[in-house]
Amino acid sequence: MKMPKVLFKMMESFEKLPGVGPKSAQRLSFYILRMPQSEVESLASNLLEVKKSILYCEHCRNLDEVSPCSICENPLRVKNLLLVVTSPMDVFSFEKVGFKGQYFVLHGNIDPLNNVGPDEIKIPSLIKRIKQLAEETSFLEIVLATSTSLEGEATAMYISKLVKEEDSINSRVKLSRIARGIPVGGDVEYVDDVTLSRALEGRSQF
Repeated sequence: MKMPKVLFKMMESFEKLPGVGPKSAQRLSFYILRMPQSEVESLASNLLEVKKSILYCEHCRNLDEVSPCSICENPLRVKNLLLVVTSPMDVFSFEKVGFKGQYFVLHGNIDPLNNVGPDEIKIPSLIKRIKQLAEETSFLEIVLATSTSLEGEATAMYISKLVKEEDSINSRVKLSRIARGIPVGGDVEYVDDVTLSRALEGRSQF
């Protein structure tokens, strides 16, 4: 049986989404065919609306419908604490656990093998944001919360190097890295050597 061209094109579109393989794309496509017309139209409308309405905040590069975003404009947020994260999804995660400071979203890590350099992940904009916050406060702590992958570690080290080279703010800035170690519920015997070593280094008083 020859598959209809429009159905095949829809499958190809789904396959471009992260985590969606050929089988998943096929299931999603046939599911949409079974959906009521009104729900399909609503889904299409929401996709177009979110693409049209969502902006990147001019200060932190987070996603919102306005710029500056609601977090940057909130006077109750702590001004002298900046959390540098990899993606907007990280912001949602830290918000859920009650973080009250400022953010900067890199939208990726430095990855030379895939031609992703500092400019592609907005590091010049990050340095500009750090200088802005450092001028507004007498002291600024920058928490580097990039991933613990090789790319994430390289990105954190690169940012740290740049900040330390900025003489105008170096004396008023403290750099820190999120703690890394054994996850809650994890068994020590299955933890890799690097994670186990960092868990020992980052131990806290009980």
